[in-house]
Amino acid sequence: MKRIGLLTILSLIFFANTSFYKATYSKSSYYIVIDKSDYELSVYDAAGWLISYPIVLGNDDQGDKLFEGDRRTPEGTFTIIDKRMHNKWCRYIGLDFPTASDIQKFNIRKQQRVIPPNARIGGGIGIHGTWPHEDYAVDQYQNWTMGCISLKNEHVKQLFNMMPVGTRVTIKR
Repeated sequence: MKRIGLLTILSLIFFANTSFYKATYSKSSYYIVIDKSDYELSVYDAAGWLISYPIVLGNDDQGDKLFEGDRRTPEGTFTIIDKRMHNKWCRYIGLDFPTASDIQKFNIRKQQRVIPPNARIGGGIGIHGTWPHEDYAVDQYQNWTMGCISLKNEHVKQLFNMMPVGTRVTIKR
């Protein structure tokens, strides 16, 4: 009898704390605009501009990401889906690349033979800091990532603390 009672209580706790629906993210009043040509990440809220940070990218090519390994930064509208400490780059703010739109562009480019037939779309695009003691890479506009957006470590800490998961991020040329 005690086992049935215990199982009932555990079942109630499980079902009360489990969602069977897709996770939803907060609707942040903040949004981020990354301007690749100006090497700048700007934060806005409902009232307007708040702050801007200098950034670096994957390489000097300002074009849209074509495929995994091209070191280009994708363009479009994304959502912050993940935030975590990172052992190499201080903080990591993950974006939902590739989106359905990115997959569609990728497949069209493959059909048009703009990219190799064996190319993969890739993923893991985010906003992160620099290697320890290498913030100078941002000051000198040394593009070094595999397509991510890199800020000085002090700046990525500020951004990390300010932006909730669910924040919209627009990357443009």
